[in-house]
Amino acid sequence: MRKAKPKKRLVLPDPVFGDTKVSKFVNHLMYDGKKNTSYKIFYNSLELVKAKMGKEEKSPLEIWKQALDNITPQVEVKSRRIGGATFQVPTEIRPDRKESVSMKNMINYARKRGGKSMAEKLAAEIMDAYNNQGGAFKRKEDMHRMAEANRAFAHFRF
Repeated sequence: MRKAKPKKRLVLPDPVFGDTKVSKFVNHLMYDGKKNTSYKIFYNSLELVKAKMGKEEKSPLEIWKQALDNITPQVEVKSRRIGGATFQVPTEIRPDRKESVSMKNMINYARKRGGKSMAEKLAAEIMDAYNNQGGAFKRKEDMHRMAEANRAFAHFRF
């Protein structure tokens, strides 16, 4: 490459839990630079998770982290053009991209849910992901199924 790789920016931990993962999630959730609103939505959704899953021995933050782990894909397919044909080549995902993809999927499928406020939709998606169901979990399963189906083209990896 001609230019040097850009430096990774340091993400500061969030004010309540002191966790950088929460800050990254809130950054993905944010619209138009409204970080305060995003924090409110996230913390309200964790309160709703706490209210609905009170019988669980884990804290809402641990439930959220477990939900993210449940929807984190291990492999994805990338299009690769070889001799006029385009192949879907399965590749492993870098750890930072895994985290980013799982967060984006959770937020996107929460936004697609019907009706209520964003905090309620996000709480419902967190609980579904924790229980290995819902849109984001289905998306992960589809990604894995696609990679499995195209395993024959794994030797084209780049």
